[in-house]
Amino acid sequence: MNPTVSVFCAALAAMVLASGLSGQNFALAKPAAVGLDSALTAAAFRRAGELAPLNSLLIVRDGKLVGERYYRGLTRERAVNVKSASKSVLNALIGIAVQQGKLRLDQTVGEVFSADVTRELDPRTRVITIRQLMMMKAGLESTSFDNHGAWVNSRNWVRNALQRPFTCAPDTCMVYSTGNTHLLSVILTRATGLSTRDFANRYLFGPLGTQIGGWTRDPQGFYLGGNEMNLTPRQLLRLGQLYLDGGKANGKQLLTPEWIRDSWGEYATSPWNGHRYGLLWWSRNSGPYKVHFAWGYGGQFIFVVPELKLVAVMTSGLTASRNGRHNDALHRLVDEYIIPAVRDGLPSPESS
Repeated sequence: MNPTVSVFCAALAAMVLASGLSGQNFALAKPAAVGLDSALTAAAFRRAGELAPLNSLLIVRDGKLVGERYYRGLTRERAVNVKSASKSVLNALIGIAVQQGKLRLDQTVGEVFSADVTRELDPRTRVITIRQLMMMKAGLESTSFDNHGAWVNSRNWVRNALQRPFTCAPDTCMVYSTGNTHLLSVILTRATGLSTRDFANRYLFGPLGTQIGGWTRDPQGFYLGGNEMNLTPRQLLRLGQLYLDGGKANGKQLLTPEWIRDSWGEYATSPWNGHRYGLLWWSRNSGPYKVHFAWGYGGQFIFVVPELKLVAVMTSGLTASRNGRHNDALHRLVDEYIIPAVRDGLPSPESS
């Protein structure tokens, strides 16, 4: 083995073992033991260190942690604002509520909000479904991007989102909007009788062996659906592994495999980046492989590559402006280093 790679692996092993990761359901493995090229894996972490403002990279293959690095002052204990990667967390919460019989994806705005909220709405708004909100195909004008500031400064985020004009008819085009996911958070709270945060801690993060950090609330006290959630990179990694494992964690079936397949469907294509959208998850192709990903502003990512049994998490420091080049660089890190590091599938038990 290359001496540099050997030193890297030894340092990584010491770092991970010192962190007590075994109590977090990820066993430690050297890259070669799970079919990864050691030199290319080491190169991925070196390259990550060059990609400011990236501040973490974690890679798991076949349920085993092969690398965990923090940069630019981030530590493994510190939660970060994962921005719109929170939307994929919300996918899990909606899925759990559906399994509990608390929600149906065909329920409409008119069914789940009271008459005093819906009375003055455009009739088309009243028939928007939960599924259309999740696909970003509600058709309502976005509350994101240039409209975000006015929306969060309004006195009632729910009414503001529901009273926006239509960009297109429901189910006919993709309009990415955090207003949609905030409506989902409020719907979840009304249906379950628990705040979105309490529901998340009881039915998702609790079973995953952790608890959610800080999270913004609207003027009425509802947790902001799909944004401003604080999680550690390891918590993001757990979520990615849950989806890779068909919704099962610690012996419990938290989500059904059918829910995950539906969530990873491709129901819309973004007009501004070309990526496909499912139910609060993005997807794209990397060569012959399908990559599903949670994505937050500034470079917050969970990448899941089911065919390769691979999960990677990246977080970044938040900057004052959008940086598409940084996002592109993180996708290239997956395409040019992490995926190519996979060598001929997983090794046999005898060879590992």
